[in-house]
Amino acid sequence: MAFRVLFVGGSGQISLPCVVSAVAAGHDVTVLNRGRSAVSLPSSVTRKTGDMTDVRSYREAADGAYDVVCQFLVFEPQQAARDIALFAGKTGQYIFISSASAYRKPVTDCPITEAVPLDNPHWHYSRQKAACEKMLLEQDRLPVTIVRPSHTIRTKFPTALGESETAVSRMLRDLPVIVPGDGNALWTLTRAEDFAPPFVGLFGRVETLGEAYHLTSDHAYPWDAIYAAIGRAVGAVPDLVHVPTDNLVRFHPDWEGYLKGDKAYSVLFDNAKIKSVVGDFTCERDLDTLMQGPLEHWLARGGADTARPSGNLDPLFDRIIALQSRVQP
Repeated sequence: MAFRVLFVGGSGQISLPCVVSAVAAGHDVTVLNRGRSAVSLPSSVTRKTGDMTDVRSYREAADGAYDVVCQFLVFEPQQAARDIALFAGKTGQYIFISSASAYRKPVTDCPITEAVPLDNPHWHYSRQKAACEKMLLEQDRLPVTIVRPSHTIRTKFPTALGESETAVSRMLRDLPVIVPGDGNALWTLTRAEDFAPPFVGLFGRVETLGEAYHLTSDHAYPWDAIYAAIGRAVGAVPDLVHVPTDNLVRFHPDWEGYLKGDKAYSVLFDNAKIKSVVGDFTCERDLDTLMQGPLEHWLARGGADTARPSGNLDPLFDRIIALQSRVQP
């Protein structure tokens, strides 16, 4: 069955492949965003321009009746409250993109199921997503389905500190790269192209209303293996330096969310709940294949020509690595 679908976002890391998949499934797709992205959308997509930071602009652009609204750009409860008022009575299903990082930290459950509480004291982003979920699930004006992606990759190499370009640059300049902990924590990676088909499979499913689902690969990889795969992709052999998470956060408090709130733990997800609705699905498992998408985008951005020092991170990396070498020669 074909639906009228509105994507709020639609050109981002996860949302663009979902738009492509929705069109391929035969849905009538409209994309609403600021219109600043140069990415190509399928020719059948209707484009609307509106800015979520401008209430009037957003309200006018979002006006209309849709069977499904996919919201990729709500990060705060105030935004969720505005969407409740805007879309109530105008859609049969509002799909809110939350985050699997909202699950309880430190991680105490493996594999993680949707029964794990949302309780992340280390990352403001995750707490805000959890607060949005709470608001949306406690109201009865807007029919809601919650989707929680984990680390979903498409255009950037997956790194533990959010330092993708800096890590690659250091590899190519034969400089050591920091890996948190001992490098053996298992981390789940999901291609956006693999996320998209089961996501679209949720459209129009009445049984998903009022429910939350994470949607990830069933496989996980040690961080050392992930960084090694990045090196192979760009033609480098990385020199990996392991640094305790607590020390990294002391040096750079902004890393607390990335690490203690997310990537410092081994994570593996049980996708049985969403598979019970959309059917079984598989995601790419080979690490070298997973790196092909980020590699293509890196090459398009200039590839090795971008391997230059980072004014902020390079000196910090050098300092931490020099101190770590004193205790771990």
